[in-house]
Amino acid sequence: MNWQQYESEREQQLEDARRKAASMPLSEIDVGHWDLMRADTIWPYFERLRREAPVYFHEDSIVGPFWSVTSYALVKAIDTDAARFSSEPTIGLNVGSEQDNASSFIAMDNPEHATQRKAVAPVAGPRNLAALAPNIRERVIGILDSLPVGETFNWVDRVSIELTTQMLATLFDFPFEDRHKLTRWSDIATSPRKAGLWSTLEQRQQELNECLEYMTRLRDERSEKPGGHDLLSMLAHNEGTKDMSPRQFLGNLLLLIVGGNDTTRNSISGGVLAMNRYPEEFEKLKADRLKIPNAVAEIIRWQTPLAFMRRTTTEDVEIGGTVIPKGERVLMWYASGNRDESVFENADRFDVERTNARQHLSFGYGVHRCMGNRVAELQLNILWEEMLKRYTRIEVVGPPVRAISNFVRGYTDLPVKLHA
Repeated sequence: MNWQQYESEREQQLEDARRKAASMPLSEIDVGHWDLMRADTIWPYFERLRREAPVYFHEDSIVGPFWSVTSYALVKAIDTDAARFSSEPTIGLNVGSEQDNASSFIAMDNPEHATQRKAVAPVAGPRNLAALAPNIRERVIGILDSLPVGETFNWVDRVSIELTTQMLATLFDFPFEDRHKLTRWSDIATSPRKAGLWSTLEQRQQELNECLEYMTRLRDERSEKPGGHDLLSMLAHNEGTKDMSPRQFLGNLLLLIVGGNDTTRNSISGGVLAMNRYPEEFEKLKADRLKIPNAVAEIIRWQTPLAFMRRTTTEDVEIGGTVIPKGERVLMWYASGNRDESVFENADRFDVERTNARQHLSFGYGVHRCMGNRVAELQLNILWEEMLKRYTRIEVVGPPVRAISNFVRGYTDLPVKLHA
């Protein structure tokens, strides 16, 4: 199937989804099902929930009962209300999330969250970003110069994964020859069994234990040296993190690996897909490269690499005219909020000149706002600068294959052909 056939089929599937979403009872809508995300047909269901029930209890979901919050305003309100909407014990929903997240600072409330976050925050500070920029550009140039022009290849493998993996290796000062272990650990941590990356919980845990053992060895080596600027050195020398239990250490490792991997990796692929669906937007960039920073913000909004974050109510809370009882699982759907027409005009469309693109929800709000957002934006800005120097077109020549996940909005395959 070529790109044109795929787009025609996708439009038909989306139209079918619109009819189904409009006619089915609300109680049968299950936005927690990864099939809707993988088929990219979830949008009409979000649209109906925003319109009729922006706070809704899914009693019979494939992932168990939970509350959906789908409007931009209400998602933002919850994300900035850490007292009544707790990040503990986990921000995940699928099997394994409780174990993986319970000891990482993303799944902690203050003051513990602030203490552990502060230990690694300098990696995304202005001074470190300035030092990283030449390194990122060198890596981007090396990757792009190695690509075949005029031949079909998988953009996800050759560019999206490779660039983010090299960046992760830099941030951790991780042995470069083993860097693809980082990508593997990220995928294992975020993928459900259905994705086929692991078959049993025991096998999954065994691979995550390998991550713990490898990183513990590196951290212990660095604890005996003067403090460095990499993430492991920061964790090893900070008073709030140097004595973490193995479970806490693994939780924070997975948080930093997944956080450093998924946003950038899937925005790199999503941006190329968007520029093919809306080729006039790519022409705008070619005509004026000063539009790149705003285009990057729009890519991150349009793609929304992480579809949601979970919170747990600490008391009975009334929000949007609905009372959510204490102890309930609440999903803030960033993907839905980023398509809210009351905030983003013609929200399903990709627009590099969108004036409020930077108001997207993809990095979250409040105390848990993504710590590495500037690192992600820096990588994407440099990548598009270098691509525009080299290519008149980055042509998608076949259907993208999306990850099986209701959490990560990502890709495993994106066949492209470069035109110099």
